[in-house]
Amino acid sequence: MKIRTIAILLLCMVFSMGASAYQTKKDMERIERLLADAQKLPKDSNLMLHFGKQFLNVPYVAHTLDLNMEEEKLVVNTRELDCTTFVENVLALTLCAQRGETKFTDFENQLQQIRYRNGKVEYTRRLHYFTLWIEDNARMGYVTKVESQYMPFTAVQHVKADYMSKHVKDYAMLAAHPEWLEGIKDMESIITGNYYRYIPKKNINNSNILRQTIKNGDIIAILTKKKGLDTSHIGIAVWGKDGLHLMNASSIHKKVVIEPMVLQKYMEKHPSQIGIRLCRVVDLKKN
Repeated sequence: MKIRTIAILLLCMVFSMGASAYQTKKDMERIERLLADAQKLPKDSNLMLHFGKQFLNVPYVAHTLDLNMEEEKLVVNTRELDCTTFVENVLALTLCAQRGETKFTDFENQLQQIRYRNGKVEYTRRLHYFTLWIEDNARMGYVTKVESQYMPFTAVQHVKADYMSKHVKDYAMLAAHPEWLEGIKDMESIITGNYYRYIPKKNINNSNILRQTIKNGDIIAILTKKKGLDTSHIGIAVWGKDGLHLMNASSIHKKVVIEPMVLQKYMEKHPSQIGIRLCRVVDLKKN
């Protein structure tokens, strides 16, 4: 039954010759509809929040990028999301909408640049570690890092990234291709040894300084003390009257939600989570 299900899924997918990508007709139609509708929004609309909310209640599904075990393909899947693909789709839509782009190919090209180092579709260039994701997307001019030596950034993370190379069996595509391991180690070496100031979870409160620091639509990376990893979860900042909430593809709720609990309370329930880093989408209209 499992093999049959996988076969049906693959048969339903469309192979795009231009971008070596997998997507369905529904994905293509949905993206073009979202981009067309965005052109009618007021100019001051928060596009990260707008597009994020269009995915509310979409099911959470892990490992959606690992469809083809033989080689890496650009996967566009708006029907099933994990925390990273949710943020990537929202960011790609936002950047396209800022440029006034409405074609699926525009979105596809943007997503490829966001997901892969230097935009090259290879497993060893997929930005598996979100610290490297932030660095690469900041270098490409898609986001800016939000950080400071002052409050509320009162803690420092020393990155040592080696979880993937030490837990190969947890990554099906990597396990199937041991020749890719050196490329993953090279990726890990880029961020290992780096230091980053961050906001510890004790500082994630409903204060004026936090509201001035974190804006609606900012990308939040939750840091972890788990050995070998830099981050454990990501989402989008949403302020409520009671404080800061996280819009995310949630493995707990099994779908995309705006977490009912404020972020500080949410993180208190996860002892391995130590704090957050931030990045903000660049406003291309001002450039």
